[in-house]
Amino acid sequence: MRKMILVAAVAGAFALTGCSQKTQDAAETTADSAAADAAANVDTAAEATANAAENAADATANAAQKAADETADAAGKAADATGDAAANTEAAAQGETPAKAKAD
Repeated sequence: MRKMILVAAVAGAFALTGCSQKTQDAAETTADSAAADAAANVDTAAEATANAAENAADATANAAQKAADETADAAGKAADATGDAAANTEAAAQGETPAKAKAD
């Protein structure tokens, strides 16, 4: 009887050890999977951040170019208006047409 109890206890210990090893293996697999998922999420977030930064840089460059173009256009219009005013003043002073004053 004692031998039977001892054999049962030893068999139970082996069963628990085997179960415990399976549990450890499953936990390790789960941890590896979670680490892989986390790495993939980090890569995705890094790519999204890079894309957002690139889009922001493009938008800033486009806005700066538009502002430069509008400034150049306004400067051109101001120069034309100044030239027209000078021609009108000269024409009035010399008794000639603005077109002739511009030609002078």
